[in-house]
Amino acid sequence: MNHSERHETNWLRAYTFAIFMISAVIISYMPLYFKSLGFDSVQIGFLYSLGPMISIVSNFIWGVTSDRLQTIKKVILFLLTAITVMAFFVGMAKSYVAVIVLMSAFNFFYYPLFPLTDSLSIVTSQAKGKSFIGIRVFGSIGFAVSALLLGLLLGRIGASYTIYVILVLSLISLLLATMIKDRRASVKKMEFGGLWTILKQREVLLFFLCALLLAIAHRMNEAFIGLSIVMLGGPESIVGYAWMISAVSEIPIFFLLNAYGNRFKELPLLTVSAIMYTLRFLIAASVSDPYLLMSTQAMHSVSFGIFYFVAVRHLSNIIPEQYRATGMAIYTIVWSSLAGLLSGAIGGPLLESYGKDTVFYAACGFAIVAGIGFFLMSWLGQKHKIKSVSQV
Repeated sequence: MNHSERHETNWLRAYTFAIFMISAVIISYMPLYFKSLGFDSVQIGFLYSLGPMISIVSNFIWGVTSDRLQTIKKVILFLLTAITVMAFFVGMAKSYVAVIVLMSAFNFFYYPLFPLTDSLSIVTSQAKGKSFIGIRVFGSIGFAVSALLLGLLLGRIGASYTIYVILVLSLISLLLATMIKDRRASVKKMEFGGLWTILKQREVLLFFLCALLLAIAHRMNEAFIGLSIVMLGGPESIVGYAWMISAVSEIPIFFLLNAYGNRFKELPLLTVSAIMYTLRFLIAASVSDPYLLMSTQAMHSVSFGIFYFVAVRHLSNIIPEQYRATGMAIYTIVWSSLAGLLSGAIGGPLLESYGKDTVFYAACGFAIVAGIGFFLMSWLGQKHKIKSVSQV
């Protein structure tokens, strides 16, 4: 890689680092920010589900816009400008209705940033013959640094300043985005004609169902662990530590799977991921000490880390190449949008009425069913393979 190419990759890594810093603050402290405005758990759950609900439409709109204009960078620059402006207005809103309206607008521009950034990173890494993980891992590092340093800052000055931190990070990300090199997406476009072709395949449909169940469990933890830590009497600063632990823990697992993951089959690995999620949430439901609850985030590596890496690989194996973009779009809707919507709608009322234990036991239940599903898919697939070989 020559100096110019290295320069391009480093700017992309810096930009990826910065937008994941925004993600860390939003995931870690926005629920506490809403709590500082006087909203209850049901209201916060609804606000959390707003983003995923809107992203179902917005990811598609901005993805198509990027394809039509044949640019990723310019769309990213527009979206970052928009979320910077919207963050300013959200900071001035105090009533629940005003926050709903403004957060809806914020989420419309915020959520598509990540699939577009992934697309740019994938295309860039393919062009250079490098691993996508070499760029994506800087997102994990940025998330960890943000969760630690900005977590300490917000723990000291109060979660009510969260939106202003997001405003500053958005400006920094916008400046860094001006330095990245634009590339045209070489990934095949989503084809609606292929939607039914994909969904009528039993193996694909079962995978999406299990992924949805596991995603609901994951998003319930994401939405309510910060509130649960504070409800147990923990200081707001350790919410940042909790998310730092999770982000740091996934870095080594990404490198390990990148190096050795192809030695293992996908469905057994996905079963392991679901088992780890089950144990993680079972422990989270059982503890009453905020620091012990914080420490369960270390299991993020063997739960989410495995799933994130292996699920996409499995999809690419079971979906024909001409429908792969459509399959990935459905997967994004299932994992990010639909699961986020359902987790907020389910978790908010549970937390308000029954407390954090019930939320995590419910998450545990979703993970168990997903794990059984992945195991049965693996077992039946192996059984069918053995039967086919014996008939030859």
